[in-house]
Amino acid sequence: MRTDVAPTPTLLKNYTPPNFQIDRVYLDFDLNPAKTKVRSRLELTRLAQGALELDGDDIILKSVKLDGKDLKRTDYRLTQTHLILENLPDNCVLEIETECAPEKNSTLMGLYVSGGRFCTQCEAEGFRRMTFYPDRPDVMSVFKVRIEAEKEKYPYLLANGNCIDEGELPGDKHYAIWEDPFKKPAYLFALVAGEFDILEDSFTTMSGREIPLTIYVDPGDAPRSKYAMDSLKRSMKWDEEAFGREYDLDRFMIVAVRDFNFGAMENKGLNIFNSVLLLADAETATDMNFERIESVVAHEYFHNWTGNRITCRDWFQLCLKEGFTVFRDQEFSADMRGATVQRIKDVRALRSRQFPEDQGPLAHPVRPSEYMKIDNFYTSTIYEKGAELIRMLKTMLGANMFRKGCDYYFDTLDGTAATVEEFVTCFEHVSGRNLSQFMHWYEQAGTPIIHVKRTPQGIEIKQENPPTPGQPEKDDRVIPVRWSNVSDDGQNDDEELEILDRGSVIIGSPTTGSTPSLFRDFSAPVVIKTDFETEDYLRLMAHDENGFNRWEAGQTIARKLLTNMTKSIQAGKVPKVDKALKGYTSALRNTLSDSSFDPAYKALVLTPPSETEILQGLTDVDPVAVTLAGRWLKRAVGDHLRSELISTYHAMQDDGPFSPSAEAAGRRALANRSLALLASRMDPQAAPLAINQLNTATNMTNELSALVTLTHLGGRRIDQSLEDFYEKWKNNPLVIDKWFAVGASRPGPNALFYVKDLTKHAAYNNSNPNRVRALVGSFAMNNSEAFHKSDGSGYAFFADQVLDMDSRNPQIAARLLGAFEVLPKLEKSLQYQARKQLSRVIKSKPSKNVLEIASKIAN
Repeated sequence: MRTDVAPTPTLLKNYTPPNFQIDRVYLDFDLNPAKTKVRSRLELTRLAQGALELDGDDIILKSVKLDGKDLKRTDYRLTQTHLILENLPDNCVLEIETECAPEKNSTLMGLYVSGGRFCTQCEAEGFRRMTFYPDRPDVMSVFKVRIEAEKEKYPYLLANGNCIDEGELPGDKHYAIWEDPFKKPAYLFALVAGEFDILEDSFTTMSGREIPLTIYVDPGDAPRSKYAMDSLKRSMKWDEEAFGREYDLDRFMIVAVRDFNFGAMENKGLNIFNSVLLLADAETATDMNFERIESVVAHEYFHNWTGNRITCRDWFQLCLKEGFTVFRDQEFSADMRGATVQRIKDVRALRSRQFPEDQGPLAHPVRPSEYMKIDNFYTSTIYEKGAELIRMLKTMLGANMFRKGCDYYFDTLDGTAATVEEFVTCFEHVSGRNLSQFMHWYEQAGTPIIHVKRTPQGIEIKQENPPTPGQPEKDDRVIPVRWSNVSDDGQNDDEELEILDRGSVIIGSPTTGSTPSLFRDFSAPVVIKTDFETEDYLRLMAHDENGFNRWEAGQTIARKLLTNMTKSIQAGKVPKVDKALKGYTSALRNTLSDSSFDPAYKALVLTPPSETEILQGLTDVDPVAVTLAGRWLKRAVGDHLRSELISTYHAMQDDGPFSPSAEAAGRRALANRSLALLASRMDPQAAPLAINQLNTATNMTNELSALVTLTHLGGRRIDQSLEDFYEKWKNNPLVIDKWFAVGASRPGPNALFYVKDLTKHAAYNNSNPNRVRALVGSFAMNNSEAFHKSDGSGYAFFADQVLDMDSRNPQIAARLLGAFEVLPKLEKSLQYQARKQLSRVIKSKPSKNVLEIASKIAN
């Protein structure tokens, strides 16, 4: 909805409990794509004086009854967004009938149609698009749902909980009744109806209950959901062992849909997934797809306790369920795929997505104090930084005390809508520690900067908390520092834990021939600035027994190299081959030849910091210079390690059957990283190797990697390779998403024209979030030369796409627009061009979602 009136923000300090609780909810859906009828019956009990205010959006009110009596239009107030009833009895029954049009619902919130099937998405404010209801997470109720529809078109009728009845109806229709015995807020409601293939299995819980498991997918896709089923069963077992959490309902279901705004949704007992995060096989899914499926299946299942059984009191507490659950899925992935490798991947993602958010115009606390549209706060700060806060709690309290705190949380707050304060109090209760200062992590935006320097007394560690929008001054935070001392002879001292809870501390004692290994395993989400020399980091690369910090030492050298190279390129100079670069490439060679490291770790060591990460350390910068610096460094690495890369590429080949295991994926990752580095130096062997790999690959990981390599090598061959890939996979939408992403990232002077042409391609669907993210999102995030063109044409094209999407799906449009958060880092002429497009977006009277993001960045 567009409006000329400036939207009013919602404030945490204005929270008030609801005036009524809803003891039971009965819903009756008569499904029809053009006009679905929804009848609701709400059993109400008054909690406080005041009116009953029910939310509603884009639905037609047909009738209202109070205790069986029809109400007249004068008995209630109906606005564009609310149904308000005054002077209700303390206990009463309210019946409401509404109509909605699922086939016209392009927002993909509430009830909509995807691929001829009915589907719902209710988090955060989608339930109100079906019926009038207090659509807030602290109103929890027991739901019973009746669904009826044409049997031939919609043979499966699904909802939360347990199916208690089903049967035939006149007119070739049928019905099903579902009941969820556990109280839940409306955002966890789910309904699905349609024709599916199914994959069935079962899981026996630790108490001996056998739980049927069913995955519903497009016809013909059942075999591609086997890995998701395996991931689900491993998740259920892991949650019992790691957190003592057993599944509670009599069955568990997952449905895959193609049109979905999110990755997946944890609806109680009926998870709904974006198909890209559920379907996989060797031929069509990459190793990253398998990893993401494993992680997200676990994440949504873990929500059963951290999000469903205990939910959040209000949307300001979103981090309570998401941060805790991300931490849990990260721990699960670490156990499945190796702790060090997984920690590196998690930190790379944090630095590429959350650190820029924390340092830019969209910065907000892990628990925000206000929002215009809650949809805009499903951010990396809420999720990934929220998980880091849970990790710090575990580090400070120790694993055993942390588990006790979790158990106390589950035992005392089960069935409630909780707050961050209640969560933290649980850990105070079991540990006897005062964690009030720890709350600053939830309340303050921004990434702390840690300054480290050698002094005559030892190593000084000092914290700085820079200002962020709306928070010019900050309090000191509680920062856990895991550290050890690493000597030239390879000796690592016993690891210690220092808690930095004031301005600065001194650790250790003055030593020579050694370097402190600080913030081991990234014990706090901070930016670290030291006075260490390159030799210190080379010492850590050679001798640090902590795998993460050994990797981090190489990343630190690479960041300094890339920063200096960017400055040189932007000044019109050629980067120098200096001592630091020679030491870095020599250390990489030693790591590559060390058989004690697994291939997945080596592949990560050979991967430089992301362009986004380098941008965060610069100001007044041209992002294209960062891209060119990255190419220069990769070419230098390729030059120095050429023979090792060629031999590694061949040594990592595997002619056996495909396996999605961490070990097999690691071998493919190292082989493809070696090929990419050879291509970065335009090695004469790179193109033949890539062409052969593209033509003979038996898995999508190798096939797509070869296509990307050829795309970056350029030349006439790439057009034919892209066309051949499309013809081969044109009937598989998930693979074609990958094809669009490769095209969007294609380098060269004509890249923008190529991307514009792709928006006119027959396979491009500008209403499908996956397809739009693949093309438009990849263009903005992975093609700096085209996106950041000096004449602003890349920005103008991007703004056009955002506005086009905003007319149908404001959530996706607002998330895309976040690509402009880099604006404060840009050199002045690019800032001007970006602001011009943001001004155009704001003047177009966009949705509240887009207006909030555009206004924050432009200011």
